[in-house]
Amino acid sequence: MDRQKRVSAFAVKTRLILVLGISVAMIRAAAAAGIPDPVGLELESLSGQMRGNRIATLEKVRNLGFKYVELVGDYGQTPGELKTELRAHGLIATSAHFPYTKFSGDPNLPQEAVALGLTYVGCPSLPQRDALDEEGVLRAAAMFNRAGEAMTAHGLKFFYHPHGYEFKPYKNGTLFDLLVEKTDPRYVHFQMDIYWIVHAGQDPVKLLRRYPDRWVSMHLKDMKKGAPTGLFNGNLVRGDCVPLGQGQIDIVKVIETAHQVGVRSFFIEDESASPEKEIPQSLQFLRAAKW
Repeated sequence: MDRQKRVSAFAVKTRLILVLGISVAMIRAAAAAGIPDPVGLELESLSGQMRGNRIATLEKVRNLGFKYVELVGDYGQTPGELKTELRAHGLIATSAHFPYTKFSGDPNLPQEAVALGLTYVGCPSLPQRDALDEEGVLRAAAMFNRAGEAMTAHGLKFFYHPHGYEFKPYKNGTLFDLLVEKTDPRYVHFQMDIYWIVHAGQDPVKLLRRYPDRWVSMHLKDMKKGAPTGLFNGNLVRGDCVPLGQGQIDIVKVIETAHQVGVRSFFIEDESASPEKEIPQSLQFLRAAKW
């Protein structure tokens, strides 16, 4: 049986398990039995819990079987404190998102990232967001080049994480094409969130192949079948987020292509209304795919 058929058969089995009433705890235990090593969890998946009870949430993350995580900010801790907390729970932060203003106005950010033990440091959005235009892209590109050079000097990789509005048509391409063109490949890389790429009407596989040397990491999440695409905004509909393998995105093909172009860092990001239920299902899908 080929890989795609195995994955389809597994998806059917998973739905049957849920219908028969197997508990989420059992799914979680199965997921913990083996997660593909490069797959981590974007902690924004449990953002409310992280800000409410950080220690208990980190324990949950480790119990799910994760070793690697991606941070969003510093959760009010010093880099040393946060790194110690993570290590106490068997977790390693390899990547983090910080706001645009942090990159443009905080000269100490490279040192903080080094203290956290990060490899990748990323910006997740642009000030204009849905109103992004050519001028905004050019301003961002200039700032990214400066920030990326500073990060590179400290042994870090800087990336930008598109959210959909970057794919508005521009000349013979998109604003994202302009951003790639105006950023220095030595200093500026990109993190692909496959949900947002599809949301904007783009094909993740084609985009990986168009810029094979620019992608360094990936957010894994799926989109409900029939959900609208071709939207140039960063507006998330939680009901459109489904576990990996249950939506309209060919997850296996995207991951295989990402590997072919050299991406080695992946993070599950679950932005559904019930991440604790859906994350284990996504883990089961990845384990069945054996990629």
